[in-house]
Amino acid sequence: MEAKLLLVPWIVAVVYSSIPPFWFVIHPYAAAWRSMKRSPYRALLPLWAAMILAIAWITWPWHEIRIYSLPWMWLPGVLLLLCGLATYRKVFTEFGGHKLSGEAELRPDEHTQNLVTSGLHARMRHPIYFAHLCNLAGWALGSGLAVCFVLLGVNLLVTFPLMIWMEERELEKRFGQSFRDYKTRVGLLPRLWFPRTGKRLPPSEGRA
Repeated sequence: MEAKLLLVPWIVAVVYSSIPPFWFVIHPYAAAWRSMKRSPYRALLPLWAAMILAIAWITWPWHEIRIYSLPWMWLPGVLLLLCGLATYRKVFTEFGGHKLSGEAELRPDEHTQNLVTSGLHARMRHPIYFAHLCNLAGWALGSGLAVCFVLLGVNLLVTFPLMIWMEERELEKRFGQSFRDYKTRVGLLPRLWFPRTGKRLPPSEGRA
């Protein structure tokens, strides 16, 4: 029974770890996807499914290996999961589902695009990535599965730093000084309170 329950954190870790490579397929080539006459999701969704299956196949031989078996570790794990889910919910409210899913970037003519600098984006520059890592870390801590920690480490040290670098490079190119001012004012790590002093940047047009 326990072995079957451990399939849940492994499956979640596999799905979460498929999101960065899926992002690398969409974001750098957004212009090419936009030029397609038919919906790009006809190709993207099967590709994402293939990525999930590939990661599952690669990690399957080690999916039952545990670093530890400590039920009390679910306490910090659940706290991280709640933090991640609350962040996702807040981002969904402020950012919109179309932008959260990446649809707004592929269909810019159908969705208004704004550079969001308020709400959670006034506390950290990438709340979506923060929520992703919180959820992945929560499942890793609670389950103690080695594969979850490995996938967390890959996301934390490789894929997400590269994604952030690429995204901020593009935003700076598109918005120039406006984004540089925002980057100076708001850090990567979450700020627990809003600054009482300093100039708040108003939302400006264009952020995907």
